[in-house]
Amino acid sequence: MENLTNQPHFKPTSQKSRINSLDVIRGIALLGILLMNINGMGLPFSYDDPTVAGGSDGLNIKVWYINELFFEGTMRGLFTLLFGAGFILLTTRLEKSGAGIKTADIYYRRIFWLLIFGLINVWILLWHGDILFPYAIFGLLLFPFRNTQIKNLIISGIILICLGTVWNISDYNNDLKIKESGVTALELKKSGTTLSESQKNDIIAWENFQKKQSPEKIKAFTEKMREGYWDVSLEKVKLNLNMQTWFPYRYWVWDLLSYMLIGMAFFKLKIFHGTRSTKLYLGFLIIGYGLGVTINYLEAQLILESNFDKLIMHKAVMTYQIGRLFTTMGHIGLFMLFIKSGVLGFLQKALAAVGRMALTNYLMHSVIASILFYGFGFALFGTLQRYELYYIVGSIWVFQLITSPIWLKYFQYGPAEWLWRSLTYQKKQPFKIDKND
Repeated sequence: MENLTNQPHFKPTSQKSRINSLDVIRGIALLGILLMNINGMGLPFSYDDPTVAGGSDGLNIKVWYINELFFEGTMRGLFTLLFGAGFILLTTRLEKSGAGIKTADIYYRRIFWLLIFGLINVWILLWHGDILFPYAIFGLLLFPFRNTQIKNLIISGIILICLGTVWNISDYNNDLKIKESGVTALELKKSGTTLSESQKNDIIAWENFQKKQSPEKIKAFTEKMREGYWDVSLEKVKLNLNMQTWFPYRYWVWDLLSYMLIGMAFFKLKIFHGTRSTKLYLGFLIIGYGLGVTINYLEAQLILESNFDKLIMHKAVMTYQIGRLFTTMGHIGLFMLFIKSGVLGFLQKALAAVGRMALTNYLMHSVIASILFYGFGFALFGTLQRYELYYIVGSIWVFQLITSPIWLKYFQYGPAEWLWRSLTYQKKQPFKIDKND
């Protein structure tokens, strides 16, 4: 049987066939993800709680507040929607070219290598918050749904989001039970009542629940991150395993798979093509931000007023997925209107280049962060305040917005994209741009 990679029509999407709006919005999402990731890269145990490290006053709390309102989970949400959209783009193009069942062969090979990139990002580049590995895990489930009706894709995605929300509510109710049992046992203890073993355990459970990371543990972890490569790698093993085993099935399935399915529907509806009406995108913006930012605001205020009390933070999580979903829809409306307007054309071209090199640029975030924060580089881990991390974010943005277009003047793909495509199609892909074409 003839190898499919010897057939010239089974090849990656050419530059002429690309959908520019997809690249632009992917570039925005890729850069936006760093707004949240940088907190996990440069600070100990304080991704969502600035009172632990990095500062919780002045500019630090303002940075946290802005992120909570607009960016927490939403840039990831946008990027995940585009992953689902890209799946439909790839499989539709292959099936139209006559690939038939070989479409599955190409797609699953592509997903396998994405999983390998994710493992590299976690275990070699040392970013425990990697998104590529869970993308690959849940990407394995998408193929049977490629011909599913649009409304069923959206309904399935919403059902998953609702299930995740129900689980969050259940967790909070369990937390309330821990508090109730613990407080009751403490009151009995104060009254002089002899406690049972179970009541003693209730007090311990409630006290442990309220505890944040101790200064000693924060200091020890920070010092480890400032040591050599091998020391950092060993220190991160437990965290990495947790993020790649329990975490995907407790959180990512509701967070990622849901958005992948909705993204597939949005591609079929041509929402990301920029061809729908301005009225539609304006509706996304107004309704999305109107509901989403309002929910996010109420959550943030609840947390601030409690001074980041752990129980209250868990209470706020109950509506997290709802606020996140609507705010992400608002982003789609805003960014698509920006693309349709054609304003700041130079910026849109630069963002499209960043989007075309999304895998390279995403991995580059991990490389830069490792060099800056860990001991085998500049050992800045835990030394910067939260707001100061955004000087780094801004510098990386400028760097990638400048270098990505320059790179694509001479090469057809980013280096990681070229390797990914070559492995997927089992054939070395052309890399440099032939000026004679």
